[in-house]
Amino acid sequence: MLRKLSNLKKLIILLLAAETAAVLFFSLFLNAQVILPSIFLIIEAFVFYFLFDRFDVLTQAQSAGVKNILGTAAREAYLFGGTGMVIYDDNYVITWMSELFTERGISRLGTKLLEWLPEADDLIAGSSDLAKVQLDQNIYEISRKEDAPILFFRDVTQLEKYRLKAAEEQIVIGQTNFDNYDESTLYEDENNKALISATVRTPLTEYCKDHGILLKRMDNSRYLMVLNEKIFSDLVADHFSVLAKVRKASQKQEVSITLSMAFARGAKNYEELDDMVANLMDLAQTRGGDQVAVQKKGEDVKYFGGSTEATEKRSRVRVRVIAHSLREVINRSSNVIICCHKEADFDCMGAAIAMSRTVQAMNKTAFIIARTGGIEEKLKQTMDRYADRLEKEVSFVTESEALNQLKDDSLVIMVDHHSVKQSNGPQVLEKAKRVAVIDHHRRIANMGVVPMLVYIEAGASSSCELIAELIPYICSSAELSDLDATIMLAGMTIDTGRFKTRTGSRTYDAASYLRQYGADPMLADEFLKDTYDEFALKASIMAQGHQYKNGIMIAPVKSAIVTRSLMSQTADSMLEIQDVNAAFVIANDSDDETAISARSNGRINVQLIMEHMKGGGHMTAAAMQRPKCSIDDLQKELLEAIDTYFKEEQDESNTEK
Repeated sequence: MLRKLSNLKKLIILLLAAETAAVLFFSLFLNAQVILPSIFLIIEAFVFYFLFDRFDVLTQAQSAGVKNILGTAAREAYLFGGTGMVIYDDNYVITWMSELFTERGISRLGTKLLEWLPEADDLIAGSSDLAKVQLDQNIYEISRKEDAPILFFRDVTQLEKYRLKAAEEQIVIGQTNFDNYDESTLYEDENNKALISATVRTPLTEYCKDHGILLKRMDNSRYLMVLNEKIFSDLVADHFSVLAKVRKASQKQEVSITLSMAFARGAKNYEELDDMVANLMDLAQTRGGDQVAVQKKGEDVKYFGGSTEATEKRSRVRVRVIAHSLREVINRSSNVIICCHKEADFDCMGAAIAMSRTVQAMNKTAFIIARTGGIEEKLKQTMDRYADRLEKEVSFVTESEALNQLKDDSLVIMVDHHSVKQSNGPQVLEKAKRVAVIDHHRRIANMGVVPMLVYIEAGASSSCELIAELIPYICSSAELSDLDATIMLAGMTIDTGRFKTRTGSRTYDAASYLRQYGADPMLADEFLKDTYDEFALKASIMAQGHQYKNGIMIAPVKSAIVTRSLMSQTADSMLEIQDVNAAFVIANDSDDETAISARSNGRINVQLIMEHMKGGGHMTAAAMQRPKCSIDDLQKELLEAIDTYFKEEQDESNTEK
């Protein structure tokens, strides 16, 4: 109806325009008297009066008709309950709105429905049953009558406020831990120990007091926190600035104490929250500390911080305890199966061989899955060169052969990785009832298995370093050949960038241990040398590189298939260019995937950048892989991740001021 009246108005306007033109024509060109135009105007006045009067009658009639249908009592009930109705025609033009909108000063008669309420698009299309919209200061829930062009509005403003309030007051359980506290204060006198303790604890206690967090001390370095969702959202907005404050305070005391935090959310059962937060704290610390691990029930773990490199935090006591636990498990096992990661490298294979030799010294049978999942090219050349010696010392098998050897009391050891998705023996791990993990990569939330023993030390340079420390405590009679030790030394050499990054005193102790067994640095270097074709390809990749901001170099490779090992070696070589702090190589690899290899000199945390892209690694060495995709698209995503990283770094530096 309103649409018809609107069209009528348009016709009237056109009629007036035509009559005005006629009056002008008669007055100017025919010298007509003004009486004729006056007559026209009088006639028009009567016409307008009649039409507008008719318009009011029609409008009132329509409104009265709907009111009569509702009845007075129903209308009052609708108003009291904050319920309104809107009727629209076949063209989705609003033809009537109930008194609720009139009282609230909302009038959209004659307006296209979706122009006014684009949020109702799915509702009108039938793909959803409800829509929610905010009009002025009120929130409405909209439903639709299926067999009629009517929308029902329900004012849910108060309900939404209560819902938001309830969500904000939901309990969050947190834990904090001062990383490396015991080690840093072990040899300090009582006065210095008290000074260090007060210096690093004060930022935490003040931070919790300022935000209204209940803080209770659990032991010498660990605290329990109780807060709500509103406070937690404030901590996120603050970028957990307490991490930087504790780090800065410890630096003033010349100690390497950092803060790890964990928060569990979204569960109503407090015991469940307690279990979650304990696991999250374990994650934060095995990833190197100085970061926050957060999880809402049913969602993935999120990490904040982690801008510093993991330090050596394992003690000799912990090494001995882990070694004795592993020895007991091996003694109770009928045999041992060792899993490597896909595209096994020197560190992975060196650790696997050393573990196999140790198990054999304990008179247990050991198998290494090495003929499935691929082997890095240089390692393959080395293993082919010394195949006769290696096969006499250890047993290399396929995954299928390992499955035939798997028993209920078999022990499966994952070395240099802790994710089933990365393993070259996923079926073995899925069926195994006893699994142990030895790794130096930052721990991920979902390993895919429930191991009975986990030894993940992100502060270690390599898995070979970890196993070199464990061997004397597991079995004092275990011996390595000079070839075994040299392969392990080659693994440590690669993972430390030729002992330039991620090295500590324990790294050199492990290297010294390997030298005792005849590890040859010259031969290890020979294992790692490039062929001429590899050298030429690396030079070609580097030539395609371009510099980005803050000393970052990116090399997208579109013209060749590049192995992941060569990608990482090229990224390492790019770091030797002056003023390059981080290097990224993007290419399609031999596994029909598109990958990024990232390396850093320690000034940029490439692990955080890769985690933005669902990858991972270390602060100075990280990577990610995807099913084969566009190099340009992946480069664009990488640039966004880099920009996000520097923005977060800037935000964190601002909180320190």
